[in-house]
Amino acid sequence: MHQIYLGLGTNLGDKNKNLDAAIKALSHTIGKVVKVSSYHASEPWGFESMHSFLNAAACIESEFSPEEVLQLVKRIEKEAGRKRKSGNGYEDRPIDIDILFYDDVIIDLPELKIPHPHIADRDFVLTPLSEIAPDLVHPVLKRKIKDLPKP
Repeated sequence: MHQIYLGLGTNLGDKNKNLDAAIKALSHTIGKVVKVSSYHASEPWGFESMHSFLNAAACIESEFSPEEVLQLVKRIEKEAGRKRKSGNGYEDRPIDIDILFYDDVIIDLPELKIPHPHIADRDFVLTPLSEIAPDLVHPVLKRKIKDLPKP
């Protein structure tokens, strides 16, 4: 079994419902949901929007490969109404699911980067992740999540 940490975010529609539905879909599609953080409000990052975000982190145990998890996550996003970006940059979305960590694997492909390259830059990722995995060691930065400086 692999231990996978995911970051979830939503800024359209019923945000609590969106996160609840995404977590349920993850449990039915990818594997056993072991831990879920509380939900945290945040402002948009990397773009301007009048819609604030609600974010969470989840730990899942799964037998799927990183590439399979990516495809399954994209399918969950699409089924939840997510439209792929029409251009460069970030946009409002009903759900966004990022693979933060997959065991202690390091992957650097154009379509898949693990650990997620912006973990240490985003308080909306660090705060919920610290809640469920404070002692998890970032395999690139070699520091525990709880010890990473808040952006």
